[in-house]
Amino acid sequence: MSRSTTWPDLAGRLVNSGHVLPVRVYFEDTDFSGVVYHGAYVHWCERGRSDFLRLLGVHHNELIDGSEPAAFVVRRMEFDFRAPARIDDVLEVHTNVESTRAADVWLSQIIRKDDKDICRARVQVVLVSQSGKPQRLSGRLRDAFGMGVAGKGKK
Repeated sequence: MSRSTTWPDLAGRLVNSGHVLPVRVYFEDTDFSGVVYHGAYVHWCERGRSDFLRLLGVHHNELIDGSEPAAFVVRRMEFDFRAPARIDDVLEVHTNVESTRAADVWLSQIIRKDDKDICRARVQVVLVSQSGKPQRLSGRLRDAFGMGVAGKGKK
């Protein structure tokens, strides 16, 4: 039995507006007071983006091992911390595509606790070749990201 059959929700789930990934706050995510350290939010957003791509059929290993090796790299991140999370909280990382351009994608990510937004992030990722130069998104990638676009369409 494959892992995806055994653990169907390990990568979260696709929803109409994008992707939702549940995460639990562990001791390692907190400071001495039991409040989540800001760096943990960056990790959770990365996991949300990676699992979103995976469920859209875009696999990092296939990009890296493809005929034209490429990878997504973060170019810009904006975080707005609104309320704290604490040890043992169960959170949801919501990810959706705001827009796509020739070689980059803007994503919106919201971390929620009990249906309350506790952190909002905007992230720009760029597809780069093995040499580090921006590479145009293929039609397949554009189609995949189109499935996760919030609102009416791509910019």
